Amino acid sequence: MEEFSKNLNRVLTPKTIAVFGGHFAEVVAQQCDKMKFAGEIWPLHPSRETIAGRSCFRDIQSLPSSPDVSFIGVNRHQTIKIIEQLNQIGAGGAVCYASGFKETGDADLNQQLLSAAGDMPVLGPNCYGFINYLDGALLWPDQHGGKRVETGVAILMQSSNIAINLTMNKRATPIAYMITLGNQAMVGMSEMIIELCKDDRVSAIGLHIEGLDDVEKFCQAVAIAHQYGKPVVAIKTGKSEKGAAITMTHTASMSSNDQVMNALFDRLGIARVNTLEEFLETLKLLHVYGGLPGNEIVSLSCSGGEASLISDASENYAVKFRDFSQDDIDRIEPTVRELVTISNPFDYHTFDWANYERLQATFREVMKSGFDLNALVMDFPREDRCDISDWRVTLSAWQNAAEQTGSRAAIVASLAELMPEDIADKLIEHSIVPFCGIENTLAAVEAAAKIGINAESFQPLVNDYSTEITDKTFDEFSSKQKLAEYNIPIARSSLCTDPQQAVEIANQVGFPVVIKAVGGELAHKTELGAVKLNLNTDAEVSVAVEDLSSLSDQFLIEQMITDSAIELIIGVNRDPVIGLYMIIGAGGIYTELLKDVAVLLFPFERKHVETAICSLKIAKLFKGYRNKPVVNTDLLVDAILNVQQFVLANQTTLCEMDINPLMVCNDGAVYAADALIRMRSN
Repeated sequence: MEEFSKNLNRVLTPKTIAVFGGHFAEVVAQQCDKMKFAGEIWPLHPSRETIAGRSCFRDIQSLPSSPDVSFIGVNRHQTIKIIEQLNQIGAGGAVCYASGFKETGDADLNQQLLSAAGDMPVLGPNCYGFINYLDGALLWPDQHGGKRVETGVAILMQSSNIAINLTMNKRATPIAYMITLGNQAMVGMSEMIIELCKDDRVSAIGLHIEGLDDVEKFCQAVAIAHQYGKPVVAIKTGKSEKGAAITMTHTASMSSNDQVMNALFDRLGIARVNTLEEFLETLKLLHVYGGLPGNEIVSLSCSGGEASLISDASENYAVKFRDFSQDDIDRIEPTVRELVTISNPFDYHTFDWANYERLQATFREVMKSGFDLNALVMDFPREDRCDISDWRVTLSAWQNAAEQTGSRAAIVASLAELMPEDIADKLIEHSIVPFCGIENTLAAVEAAAKIGINAESFQPLVNDYSTEITDKTFDEFSSKQKLAEYNIPIARSSLCTDPQQAVEIANQVGFPVVIKAVGGELAHKTELGAVKLNLNTDAEVSVAVEDLSSLSDQFLIEQMITDSAIELIIGVNRDPVIGLYMIIGAGGIYTELLKDVAVLLFPFERKHVETAICSLKIAKLFKGYRNKPVVNTDLLVDAILNVQQFVLANQTTLCEMDINPLMVCNDGAVYAADALIRMRSN
């Protein structure tokens, strides 16, 4: 796995930096000076005498030695010449600031860049470079809002402008590295993840992802991050560059690239968040505590209003405000006034406001209750107009209670601007998470719990595909026969070509029956009127075949399943980047209406199927909804695992397939009532 990581150590932690160009090169040198970079900076310019107070070298051959990293702030054609010369003298690497390469469609110039670089790593093109806040090394041609740190999180961005904005935050998230990747012509996100894992000063890794080019390399890089104990959180934007494949089945229309990407993140143990605020708050939590062992939290506040706010907000997040046990209540009760109700969220009132001893006693006993995170909601007043002395008393009591009990603790400001940055910095020094915003807090807890609970060992994804270009669509009968070979249950059925044969077969399989027109082009038979249901007599069968004869000359006579409790769709499709995936969702007539689906990536295990089924909105129907019988799902899970066996056996040629509906009966038995398979063939 390590072979994917280029020798980026010299680049990220340089002792010598060369800067090429005029204005931008000067800014890079100035930023290093402001951060007290301890190494040497060598400016190169053909005509200027000095840059940032340093004498300029005229050419690369004049340098004292090969630089560890170079910032190249010149046009794209000059950039290639400079990179070639740096490669020849054994330089460590370079940042290519110029644009106009692959990102604008100039593949030829992009290839020239790669050829010039050889084995020397190059960040970009079209990127700002990086900031190393640990060592004060900034290959960064602009302002930023960060400061030196001893430890912190690493953030990898595909957008330089967003990177700048993130450094300007006042949330006290300690940033160790801010790295922009540009068009990733040579050094991509995967290589950088692996290199950052090796730095013990990095506590967690945050990713801004627009798209993945090499999913296998990315998967292995994240697996290495887990081996090093570096939790990963991502914010994903954009859609697949290659777009969705044309499909005949429901599966592609039921799922999106975004859902498949979510499934990939779940498989890899990456927590995905939706906003930049959630991104920073989650990284802050991961920096202090790493992944959480669970999602049970307790919230304390001196106001019922704040307790209600956080309780209501929690409905949108996978967090639990577990009730206190009776032992917890008995222990906490002596520390509070008699009018205080001990519940979670916990409004401890203002009776003991600014009373350090009593507050500390309450906080200490609450923290003994075994929650995964203890959160105190407290907004600080404006220091320019108010006195915050009383708030400091509460803060000190909370901090000491956390230290005495060894508990995970946080302070939550309901408004981000009411968490002063200097106080937030001090809280982190004392291993207390300073959260900004109630919703952001809950999102961060959900993300950290997902990382802590769901970390799994990496399994390679199924992404093999034949290069043949001829597709064949199998009709329903042929599709079902293929599935039956893998013990996927189907109803009694047979093909026929005329009304007389249909009557004979109907009597053999037993009434009532279903009759369907059969053909590879009949993908969505219900919409085409190609299905006749609940036929109970010979005459009805004959009439049905006559009616369907305008659509096909073949007819499927099938036993009708009459005790179906739930109808599902089991679909398989192929994402152009990630590969084969399965959807499980509401089927039959509700397929397009509800779009209630879960996505699984191959290969998967029984526990993954069970989790996917339970995540569906229609899962309530399995549990005896509105006095209906409880439906055992064991046979359903078996059938889905058998579908996986079919998929894995045909992974190089399978394009897509649908079983819709897969009928789940009241006794738990399942039947593939309709199926369609499309495969590549010679």
